[in-house]
Amino acid sequence: MRTRRTGLRKRVGAVAALAVAALTTAGASQATAEQATARPAPATIAPAQAAPATTAPAKAAPGASTSAPVSWTVALGHGGSSAVNVRYAAGALQVRSAGFSPAGERPDQGYGSQVYPAHAVGHPVNRVRVALTATTPASTRVTVDVRGRDGSGAWTEWRAVNAAGSAVLPRVVDAVQARVDLWSHAAAVRVRGLRLTADTTPVAAAAGAVRPAAAESYQVYATREGLVGGTTANGHVIQTNDHFVALPSDRALSPNGSSAYSVTVCGPARCETAPVWDVGPWNTTDDYWNPAGTRQSWTGLAQGMPEAEAAYQSGYNGGQDQFGRSVSNPAGIDLADGTFYNVGLNDNGWVTVTYNWTSGGGAGTTNFPTWGTGVNIHGQANSTSGVVAVLAGPTTVAVQCQVHGQSITYDGITNDGWSYLPAYGGYISNIFINVPQAWLPGVPTC
Repeated sequence: MRTRRTGLRKRVGAVAALAVAALTTAGASQATAEQATARPAPATIAPAQAAPATTAPAKAAPGASTSAPVSWTVALGHGGSSAVNVRYAAGALQVRSAGFSPAGERPDQGYGSQVYPAHAVGHPVNRVRVALTATTPASTRVTVDVRGRDGSGAWTEWRAVNAAGSAVLPRVVDAVQARVDLWSHAAAVRVRGLRLTADTTPVAAAAGAVRPAAAESYQVYATREGLVGGTTANGHVIQTNDHFVALPSDRALSPNGSSAYSVTVCGPARCETAPVWDVGPWNTTDDYWNPAGTRQSWTGLAQGMPEAEAAYQSGYNGGQDQFGRSVSNPAGIDLADGTFYNVGLNDNGWVTVTYNWTSGGGAGTTNFPTWGTGVNIHGQANSTSGVVAVLAGPTTVAVQCQVHGQSITYDGITNDGWSYLPAYGGYISNIFINVPQAWLPGVPTC
């Protein structure tokens, strides 16, 4: 598809600075220009998508002293474009419409959510304490979840703040982000203040700092989400022939437009990598891909066993989901229509799912050098999808798989290959992988 010219990979000065700005669609005159030397404003949480560092994540030494706490106040009225049915008025965050609920959840309460910009802490942390000022009348509630980004640019899963007002992340990180969810029968919930304090707990850091080399992968029952025109838990309006999935826990819910958490679904015909943009089916606190020690609910089940599958097949929990509904199928994942049919399903059925964010790199990935500066990593295999991260300069990336996507032309090179980078939850054009081949050797198709 392309021919790598001798010496092109060394051109990382003025020409490489235009690496993404000069992308054009093959056969077309010019694709939409993107800034390569200055990061464009993403459609979602801009500060959370700052160019990741290329160094390995820092780790707290076992037995080391707890790091100095770092505190900051979240500006509740400055959440960017990641708001879902919320508004900021009269000094408080509140539900915009009590009649709204996500397409995949129970419509018995108004729901709102806001993801706030990430805060760079300055040193490794893994515990976040939360001081929340809120008015929550009867039958309403507010929850705060936090996640962290390590030095490689990889996010942890979201972790809910417990009753004591703190959450321990699964590994040490150097940036922290908060998400506020609100439930209300009427627009009565008011969140007026949110202050976070981050530090390091040596015991927890030593116990949970290392991710497995290969991503977790399980065979689960898939259903078709449908619900075209509805809104997902992250605010995405479902389109005809859409491509995303829903999982029954918001620990792996990507912000709208982001692929921070994605799965690779393999069906009868082919595999597809798709972002996690909704919560469901059946449950909303069933992160079954996690081991019992960190699983949110149903810790008595084996890792990889969805609660709905156990309820349906063996009467677990009286055959009911967490809401008391009788489980009528064993689904552990919902697929948007485009993903459903693309992997070869014509009816609900069993698929193999790989939970890409659970990989620590190594087995299942291959390292490659990159070239160029200001190279965008996109949420999908095209230059028009959201930017999830930026490679500031030449570095090494771990590639999990590759796909044929939008055909791109830059400086006489044309290629439709895109590589999936699990550490960033997005795709990079193979043009910027510093090898002669257009299709990376030894890397499977997604």
